[in-house]
Amino acid sequence: MNTFSESPRSAEPAESAELAVASGFTELYGRPYDGEWAAPGRVNLIGEHTDYNLGFVLPIALPQTVRAQAARREDGLLRLWSAQGRELEVLRVEELAPGTVPGWAGYPAGVVWALREAGHRVGGADIRLDSDVPSGAGLSSSAALECVVAAAYNDLYELGRTAPELALLAQRAENAFVGVPCGIMDQMASMCCRPGAALFLDSRDLTSRQVPVDLAGAGLALLVLDTRVKHDLGDGAYAALRAGCERAAALLGLPALRSLDLSGLAAALDRLPTELRPLVRHVVTENARVEAAVAHLDAGDLPALGPILTAGHASLRDDFRVSCPETDLAVEAAVAAGAHGARMTGGGFGGSVIALVDAAEAEHVAAEVTAAFRTAGYAKPRTLTAVPAEGARRIG
Repeated sequence: MNTFSESPRSAEPAESAELAVASGFTELYGRPYDGEWAAPGRVNLIGEHTDYNLGFVLPIALPQTVRAQAARREDGLLRLWSAQGRELEVLRVEELAPGTVPGWAGYPAGVVWALREAGHRVGGADIRLDSDVPSGAGLSSSAALECVVAAAYNDLYELGRTAPELALLAQRAENAFVGVPCGIMDQMASMCCRPGAALFLDSRDLTSRQVPVDLAGAGLALLVLDTRVKHDLGDGAYAALRAGCERAAALLGLPALRSLDLSGLAAALDRLPTELRPLVRHVVTENARVEAAVAHLDAGDLPALGPILTAGHASLRDDFRVSCPETDLAVEAAVAAGAHGARMTGGGFGGSVIALVDAAEAEHVAAEVTAAFRTAGYAKPRTLTAVPAEGARRIG
């Protein structure tokens, strides 16, 4: 989703036009900010479409973040401005309701709504936002936006909520206010990840463990290849996949597909309609891939992640059918150029591919993927290097 690039609606357009083109917080709002916060985007190493099935995921936070400078208001106004959209959005917190705030502003507004719905006596704020998380690239720019506002409000209003509690509130904002039925992975990654580690998260009970990921020590790098194919999880396809998984679980008499393991998979598939079998096969095998990946990380055998990544992509492509020609080509070209493994990351329908490569070969692999895209007539992919980074925090 284009979190910051859509033009927001201005509820009070007469509120000083020069505010919409100013850059600094004081220029925008005529006073200093109370604090500054940051929340990162994420890359999911493995565990795609498993969180809403109460399964396992293994994300890392990115160095790229959404940053918020914010000051509390006592008059019930919520004023939002992003350096990407460059228009001022003015809202009244008591009027916030699902479906009332279109575009990028729905994400921060939804967090304030979710806090109030949860019984927190929070009011307004002036917030200036900026981001270097690529939008629409499957790197959770929307979750980073939600989580930075949740972190800011937690401090501004002295709520004392834990990082997992804030993640759940941010997820509720996206589910109920924005209308995207996402799982909990993106918000938990943005809130709870730690530098040098992946978050091994059990989505059923939110227990988690920080698993060391020393890429540099292993002579490896994790490339992020943004195909520039924009994905939109709000267009109905994501919701249809989730509904299919929930229908399959109900037919099997299970609370969620997480309750089905590899040993029971074949018998379960025989009991399901043909159209649901691929969805179930992906979820069950993907949970097993997460557990295998964690075992390799615990053993310090990082190159062994490669085949797991590639197998995960094949499952997303063939069973879940959320890949696209650009992501398939990026995976194929990266592996052909020497990557240990590669896969699409994120919800699908475009976005980014991750490739585990020898650090010395990173430029070569990126160049080969770029060349393959040029030959196919696709736009030039954007390349980042993912380094496991810090979750949401106050920075000023």
